[in-house]
Amino acid sequence: MSMNNSPNVFLDPNANRFQVNIINESHDSNEASQEDVGSDPPHYEETSFTEEAHNRLRISYRPGKRELYDNFLQNGEKTEASLHPCDTHNKMYYLQTFGHNTMDPVPKIDYYRNTGSVSGNKLNRPSLLEIHEQLAKVTLPEVLCSGPTQHLTTNIAVSTGSVERLANGESTAGEETAASKEEEKKTGLVKFGWVKGVLVRCMLNIWGVMLFIRLSWIVGQAGIGLGVIIILLATMVTSITGLSTSAIATNGFVRGGGAYYLISRSLGPEFGGSIGLIFAFANAVAVAMYVVGFAETVVELLKESDSIMVDESNDIRIIGTITVVCLLGISVAGMEWEAKAQVILLIVLLIAIANFFIGTVIPTNNEKKARGFFNYQASIFAENFGPDFRSGEGFFSVFAIFFPAATGILAGANISGDLEDPQGAIPKGTMLAILITTVAYIAVAVCAASCVVRDATGNINDTVIPGMSCNGSSACNLGYDFSRCRSQPCDYGLMNNFQVMSMVSGFGPLITAGIFSATLSSALASLVSAPKVFQALCKDNVYKGLHFFAKGYGKNNEPIRGYVLTFVIAMAFILIAQLNTIAPIISNFFLASYALINFSCFHASYAKSPGWRPAFRYYNMWISLFGALLCCGVMFVINWWAALITYVIELFLYIYVTYKKPEVNWGSSTQALCYIKALDSALALTTVEDHVKNFRPQCIALTGAPMIRPALLDITHTFTKNNGLCICCEVYTGPRKLCVKEMNSGMAKKQAWLTKNKRKAFYAAVAADSFRDGVKSLLQASGLGRMKPNTLVIGFKKDWRNAAVTQVENYVGVIHDAFDFELGTIIVRISQGFDISQVLQVQEELEKLEQERLALEATIKENEFEEEKSGICGFFRKARKLNITKHEMKNGNTINTVQSMHMGEFNQKLLEASTQFKKKQGKGTIDIWWLFDDGGLTILIPYILTIRKKWKNCKLRIFTGGKVNRIEEEKLVMASLLSKFRIKFADINIICDINMKPNKESWKFFEEMIEPYRLRESCKDITTAEKLKRETPWKITDAELEAFKEKSYRQVRLNELLQEHSRAANLIVLSLPVARKGVVSDYLYMAWLEILSKNLPPVLMVRGNHKNVLTFYS
Repeated sequence: MSMNNSPNVFLDPNANRFQVNIINESHDSNEASQEDVGSDPPHYEETSFTEEAHNRLRISYRPGKRELYDNFLQNGEKTEASLHPCDTHNKMYYLQTFGHNTMDPVPKIDYYRNTGSVSGNKLNRPSLLEIHEQLAKVTLPEVLCSGPTQHLTTNIAVSTGSVERLANGESTAGEETAASKEEEKKTGLVKFGWVKGVLVRCMLNIWGVMLFIRLSWIVGQAGIGLGVIIILLATMVTSITGLSTSAIATNGFVRGGGAYYLISRSLGPEFGGSIGLIFAFANAVAVAMYVVGFAETVVELLKESDSIMVDESNDIRIIGTITVVCLLGISVAGMEWEAKAQVILLIVLLIAIANFFIGTVIPTNNEKKARGFFNYQASIFAENFGPDFRSGEGFFSVFAIFFPAATGILAGANISGDLEDPQGAIPKGTMLAILITTVAYIAVAVCAASCVVRDATGNINDTVIPGMSCNGSSACNLGYDFSRCRSQPCDYGLMNNFQVMSMVSGFGPLITAGIFSATLSSALASLVSAPKVFQALCKDNVYKGLHFFAKGYGKNNEPIRGYVLTFVIAMAFILIAQLNTIAPIISNFFLASYALINFSCFHASYAKSPGWRPAFRYYNMWISLFGALLCCGVMFVINWWAALITYVIELFLYIYVTYKKPEVNWGSSTQALCYIKALDSALALTTVEDHVKNFRPQCIALTGAPMIRPALLDITHTFTKNNGLCICCEVYTGPRKLCVKEMNSGMAKKQAWLTKNKRKAFYAAVAADSFRDGVKSLLQASGLGRMKPNTLVIGFKKDWRNAAVTQVENYVGVIHDAFDFELGTIIVRISQGFDISQVLQVQEELEKLEQERLALEATIKENEFEEEKSGICGFFRKARKLNITKHEMKNGNTINTVQSMHMGEFNQKLLEASTQFKKKQGKGTIDIWWLFDDGGLTILIPYILTIRKKWKNCKLRIFTGGKVNRIEEEKLVMASLLSKFRIKFADINIICDINMKPNKESWKFFEEMIEPYRLRESCKDITTAEKLKRETPWKITDAELEAFKEKSYRQVRLNELLQEHSRAANLIVLSLPVARKGVVSDYLYMAWLEILSKNLPPVLMVRGNHKNVLTFYS
């Protein structure tokens, strides 16, 4: 077979830029390629990346090939929609992008979706490995490889992995998105636009009872000038918050949860979890507040008609209860019904507001004049322009009363999960709602203060007497005398009558309807917001005990359980009826949410994360910070003790969530700022010269996978925790492709293991041709700036006598490399060794068997349940049930057999040894054999151990060499040195017989140990000896052994002394002997280390880099 790989295909200048060719392996392909050379002018067809067709194999014909294409469709062959990568069974094909053989796909949104995306399904692009490796072949059906289809082109690239997924029945992202849209249509999923979903809700929530009842009193107290300033100040807070909300909402896809979602995804679960809970609670209590406001208005109407049922308080409870039940019914019926109710309420509210403005231009009558209403009058405007604070009120107290009327800007954001396009709807709807409601508030305030005087008696007979001096009173100039209101309280006017809007309006009952609409719409919005926010919080499992409320029901995933909880909370506060106390706390809860939204926007901008790219550009980080501080200030202005309570509750929840550490990763700005701080600190550290006083062990521990050698990690972690750098390193050797794949797949898992086990360490791995090469790379490249390793920690190679020669050479070579790079070196030896991989493997097998047993039990229970439901038919299944039971018993016996079989292999001593450094060490000693001055690392490491909690009961004993005739002087010199270093010790021992010959038994053991590795060239002729040296250069020659006989004696003798003095020590820290590179053979050096540390408690053989790590200067 020949493939259509001719230059005509790849170099065709007329090819569409987004064209992808199917290259068929067909005998006729050459002919087809020749036909491709046409003389017609180029015909360009734009490749479609639209949602309707972005995942089809769209056919794009070459110039002059329209006839073949039409013929192909007319002959009844597969159409455009049926050409799909799933049809991959017979012939081989490659895919072309941009006219070249490649598996690279063109950019597509589905590659960037999260796995759980609700707006479309994630499509996996070919991995870098799939593209980097040799191009794999896949198959298309026969029809694509025959006839006139050879010239067809397509705009899709299919990787091997993609084809495998498609062949397994997994559809592509485009089909899944289309399927999800069809599913939405079938289930009737309701999504709202920006008008119905955000604008209407925000306007209804912002326009509250305050508009109809208290705004006239506010403008009466503060005057038109300060009244407008109060409204604008409140609007400034909400506008800045709206801008911040818009910025956060347009920085990526927004799901349900409103304020909680925005804050948690920006600042993390700690802030989001704390504010989410109190914000949901505030909305739930707000339902009670609005319903009580509605009930109080109804009770006032009942009083006027003398229709009180029980008494005022109980009537409020009765009406409030009935109202909440009705609102709950609307909410549970679904978001669509709730939205329709909101629209009706908004229409009523708009009619009521329009009714007020119409009333201001309708000529007044004597009764209304007596109550202070004179239509628009310049004198009244001038008189009411300045403030007239009474009854101890001031600017801030009046502002505190008005501010709750400006809240409600998050009503649209709170149902973000039910919006068609949250990113577009939230900014547009929220900011427009703030603008419209602010204009309405200012207009109502100015109009009311331009038509109605501050005080009026309501008595139509209080007219001006001829000759009476008015003293600048506008009412007097208009013919009414309200002067007695200065000495006694009056019932009418801006300052005294809360029903000014009803009086001014064209038709009073419409204002009452407006009050009903304002209260009920706000209550309904809060009743919907609280469960939605709470459901999002519970879904994230920030508070594990609340996960019960995460479940949703119906086509819109309605939080029915949340509705019931909100209903219970609202009912409780309605029945308590102490809302005057709780109201300031609720207002502060909302303000705390606003403050954190503003701070989230500032924090995300300040962190300079590349992921912070909001589509909404009309924000400023410093304005957001100012908004956050402003919100905090307003909290104290409204009520200082409520602000303190809010901060205490938020701090408590923050600490709780921080302590619990929910397993979530939302890419918050806190993480970004943490990175920036770490980077700045690391860069700042590079400008600081190293000083001996600040020396700390920064260790690179060759643990391999950290869970394989936990004891080596534990002892290293003991002297680096909260003190220095610790990097657990692993070297992968073998076929590079497999090593890199295994290394990349395990990086996150092993770092997660360190975090889970509370090990303050990093994990690093390299793939190399040999162990030594890998460690050499790690020694040179690990760390960052000044935070570079200065000490190598490695476990003793216990199996060196049975290991391959290359392994021993690599091991000793690593020690030489550490010295070459001027790193301190610590070799750790414990009697049982460090590697517990076999134990972990056995445990893993047992866990798998246990899971199989549990799964089998669950299957049996299901079968029993089905049999109970099946009645008589179950009788015929008894035999099968018995068989399953027998199988279970057999499996149980198998498990027991396996367990007993593996118990012999399960090395209990090895497990205990692997955890010995995790345990608290009892009273004992750490014996330091400081034989050679290496700069002080040998003494510093055990000192650091003694300041740790687990080792604090251990005393330091110092052993060093000296002369017999100078024992006391040597002791005084060492004691003086240690006291200058401020290192406490229990005892100092001067060893005078280090250089004595070891006893015969010890030396004989050493000789027997090195015998298999000796060359014995002195017993052979010169030619044979030279040949052996060439063949086995790693063996110990007689000349070498003789040259280093004294040093060998010393190692053997030291072991005898260690056995004599330190056998009962908790830990031995010993000066590590150094082998001259290229002079001492690897096996002789390993023999020294073996004999030196044999049959002893845990041993740390330490050698510093011979640079000072201790100083006695201040």
